[in-house]
This record gives sequence, structure tokens and C-alpha cells, in this order.
Amino acid sequence: MGSTIPVVEKKDFLKWFLKEYQLKKRECAWLLNYLISDDNLMAKVHFVEKADSCPKALIISANDVEAIPFSFHKYHKVAMDAEKAFHDIRLNDDEEIYIQLNFSGAKSNPNYIAVLEDNPFLPENKEVADANREMAEQLVSNALLQFRRKQLAEEIDEALDQKDEQRFHMLVKELNELSRS
Repeated sequence: MGSTIPVVEKKDFLKWFLKEYQLKKRECAWLLNYLISDDNLMAKVHFVEKADSCPKALIISANDVEAIPFSFHKYHKVAMDAEKAFHDIRLNDDEEIYIQLNFSGAKSNPNYIAVLEDNPFLPENKEVADANREMAEQLVSNALLQFRRKQLAEEIDEALDQKDEQRFHMLVKELNELSRS
């Protein structure tokens, strides 16, 4: 997944963030500084909300919020050790990293919003998924019905051309039944 946010903007944001906010765990600061120091890694960094739904995520909190200080999520496993996250990031530098930062005013902070991306791993709302599935089933059903009507019309024309009265009546009856359904 390519990021639409330029690396320089993400780096500038993290530098600003580290200057403005005190983190609950000091190890998080050196982890973020490590990311800042590597442009290739920063290209793989995505700032998202609800990062715990992502395959590889860091959730980092500032002192000014009531949230867990740090968590590292990788394929549904969670670690609270920043050092473990650092080693994983260092050894797997080709993997995308999704970061959620918890700090006061995050949702309205223009600096954060500027680098925030849509989370591609958020589970779809069940009602929306059900409605989409129902609509898709209806579409397929209508397409099959139209196809069968067209097929019957062609077979009726063929029966007329062959002067096959019995087949003609049978096909017209089937077409009429389809039209009522």
C-alpha cells in the first residue's frame, strides 16, 4: 500500500509531536525517532484511527490522555514492550506500520489530521454489509431474469421460424410465468 502522505510531512509531524507532547513511555520517543531517521521506514508508516484492527500497529499515548501508554499489535498478538516493537520493525522493514497516536485534541488537531489516513482494515458495518449483499443478490437475480427472458424470446422466434406450434406455446407460457414473478 503506497502512502499518499509525503515522507517529509510525516517526519515533520512526528518531530512536532515529540516536541509538543510528553509520552507516557519514554521508549516510545526513541521508537518514533528511529522511524524519523529512516525515509524507507517512514514511507511504510501510516497514521490511522483504530490501529488495533491493522496487521502491524503501534498505539502510543501522550501523558495528557487516559489511554494505555503503548501497545504493539501484530497479527492479533499484542505486546506492551516498545523494545519488542523496535526489533520487529528493524527486522521487518518491508512491512507497513500503522500508528495511532492518543493525545488531547487529536481528532481536531490540524497537524495530525494532515497526516491521518483512512484505515483500510476497519471492519465493515454489519448493516451496510448486509444491505450491500442484499443489493448484490438482487442485481444478480435481475440479470439472470433478463438473460432468461432474452433467451426465451430468441427460442420463441426460433420456434416460429420452424413452425413448431407446441414448442412455441410452451415457451410463451414459460415467458409469461417469468413476467409475473
